Amino acid sequence: MKKLTPPKLPKSAIPHHVALVMDGNGRWAKKRGLPRTKGHEAGEAALFDVVEGALQIGVKELSAYAFSTENWRRSPDEVKFLMGFNREVIRRRRDQMNEMGVRIRWVGRPQKLWKSVRNELLEAEELTKKNKKLTLNMCVNYGGRAEIADAAALLAHDVAKKRIKPEQISEKLFAKYLDEPQMSDVDLFLRSSGEQRTSNFLLWQSAYAEMVFMDVLWPDFNRKSLWEAIGEYSKRNRRFGKAVDKPKSRVK
Repeated sequence: MKKLTPPKLPKSAIPHHVALVMDGNGRWAKKRGLPRTKGHEAGEAALFDVVEGALQIGVKELSAYAFSTENWRRSPDEVKFLMGFNREVIRRRRDQMNEMGVRIRWVGRPQKLWKSVRNELLEAEELTKKNKKLTLNMCVNYGGRAEIADAAALLAHDVAKKRIKPEQISEKLFAKYLDEPQMSDVDLFLRSSGEQRTSNFLLWQSAYAEMVFMDVLWPDFNRKSLWEAIGEYSKRNRRFGKAVDKPKSRVK
């Protein structure tokens, strides 16, 4: 089988940080007359093919929305499945990711999360902490509003304790109270399934992200889908609030 190679793009056209909303597992399963859980199982292969594709093309940070704070509203059976599935995926894939030079980092609230899932995430973090090729942020029990609210509560506590003066508060200072202060801003926000919304994912970090929505259900997603999205990203003109008379693509 011929090895897939990414398109040749200048380094400046490659996003440093890609955020992934992996949507469409349930619809993929329904179209095939299968239970929703089969869609989640099929989505595992898609994620790790995308991880390999990210390594090939030079992405340095990838954030995967694995389980949101809103997902607790799903049926008890599906929540139970997703908790166990996340635990097993992390356990099954961590050695492979470590060999590939991928650093796994858990982003999300510890509250309500199964202890066994927390333990697997923490063990994966410890095992891979020295890897530098790619950081894979596993966003489990994560919500953008929750992250901002938690940061505000911590900051308010420090103000109340007179460790910080209110007039010292800035965006830079506030960012230090986020779940992962070292996380870089999102360059490319990518969602599968054709839906066009952020779904409460990395709201702070995605302030200036380029949005790409692809009409592909997540289990059918692969590294070529990622490269296609990066090709679209490379054509965008990122201004960050500045006025530009004649926008130019970063790809010649």
